[in-house]
Amino acid sequence: MRIIYHHRIRSKDGQFVHLEEMVHALRSLGHEVEIVGPRHVESESFGADAGFVAVLKRWLPQALYEILELGYALKDLRELGRAVRRFRPHVIYERYNLYFPSGVWASRRHGVPLLLEVNAPLYEERSRFGGIALPGLARWSEHYTWRGADLVLPVTSVLAGRVAAAGVDRERIRVIPNGINAESFARLPARDDAKRDLGLANRFVIGFVGFMREWHGLDRVLDFIAQTPMQPPLHALFVGDGPARPALEAQARELGIVDRVTFTGVMPRERIPGTLAAFDVALQPAVVDYASPLKLFEYLALGLPIIAPDSPNIREVLTDGVNAALFRNGDSAAFVRCLQKVCSDAPLRETLSRSARATIENQGLTWRRNAERVSELARALVPA
Repeated sequence: MRIIYHHRIRSKDGQFVHLEEMVHALRSLGHEVEIVGPRHVESESFGADAGFVAVLKRWLPQALYEILELGYALKDLRELGRAVRRFRPHVIYERYNLYFPSGVWASRRHGVPLLLEVNAPLYEERSRFGGIALPGLARWSEHYTWRGADLVLPVTSVLAGRVAAAGVDRERIRVIPNGINAESFARLPARDDAKRDLGLANRFVIGFVGFMREWHGLDRVLDFIAQTPMQPPLHALFVGDGPARPALEAQARELGIVDRVTFTGVMPRERIPGTLAAFDVALQPAVVDYASPLKLFEYLALGLPIIAPDSPNIREVLTDGVNAALFRNGDSAAFVRCLQKVCSDAPLRETLSRSARATIENQGLTWRRNAERVSELARALVPA
C-alpha cells in the first residue's frame, strides 16, 4: 500500500519515537510511506525542542498563537494536497494534534480514507497544564477531527472512552497501544556488565527513564534511598532530563546521597536500552490516566521488575503480582511500601521479570505488530 504519514510534530521526543518506529515498521512490511509534516525535526538531535515555534509560543499572546496554529493547518492542507496528488496514497495515517483539521479536509477533498492515531485528549491536556485561550475553537477542532476520521486509533481503552464521549461511533474506534522495536532490545549486556559500564558495579539500581516532572514524585525515591540501609547499596539512576531535575539534585545534596544518585541527562535513543539494562527495579511512579507510556513497554521488553500505579490504563497491560507490583494511585506511602517490598524480595523480582518478558509477546506489544494491525484496518477501508 501507499501510505501518507501526516503529523505536526515539532519536538524530537517521545512522540517522534512513535512516528519513527511506526514508519519503519510499515516500511518493513513492504508499504511505501511518505511523511508529510515539519521536516526540520528529522534532522534534530534527540531531546530538541520546537525551535522557532517554541519562541513564538513563549512571546506571543496565547490567543494569537492558537490562531496561528489553526492558520498552519491551511498551509499544511496545501502541502498535504500536493502530496496526495503526487503520491496517490491508499490511506492517510495521521498523528492527532489540536487545531489540526487539515487531514480531515484533505481526506474529504480527495476521497482518501483517514486513520487517526490519538495519544492524548489534547484539549483536556492543554487546558489542564498550559491553558487554552480559545476554548470553543479548540474543543471544536478536537471533536471535528475525531469525528471526521474514518477510524480513530487511541492508545488505551480509557482514551477510547473519551473519544466515544465526543461523539465518535464505537465501531470506528480501535485501541492500539504503544510498543517496542524488538530489534533494539536484542543482544543487550547482562545487568552486571551494564552496571559496570555506568560505574555502578555492586549497586542495587532503582531506575527511571523519561522527562522528569514534579508530579512523578521522584523525590520519594531519594528519601527512600537515604533512609534504607541495604547491601548492595541502593542507587538511583535517572535517565533523561526535565524541570524536576534541579530540585532532585538539590535534595540529593541535602540528604548527603549525591554519590548514590546518577542523572544521565538526555541520551541518544540507541543508548537507552543498554542503559536500562542496568536497572534492578524500574519505576513508572505516576501516570496520566489515559496514557500508554513508552517507558512501560521498554521495561517489559527488558524483563525488569516494574513498580507502577494501579490505574485503569496501566491495568490494560500490567497485573499486580504477575508482571508488576502496583500501588494505589496517588498514595505516596503505598508507593514507598511497594518499593520496599520489591527491593527486598528477590524471588518476587524474578517472578515479575519472567512475566514481564512474556507480556510483550503475549500481547503483541511491538511496533511491527501495530503496523500489521494498521495495515489490516487500512486494507478494509480501501475499495477492492
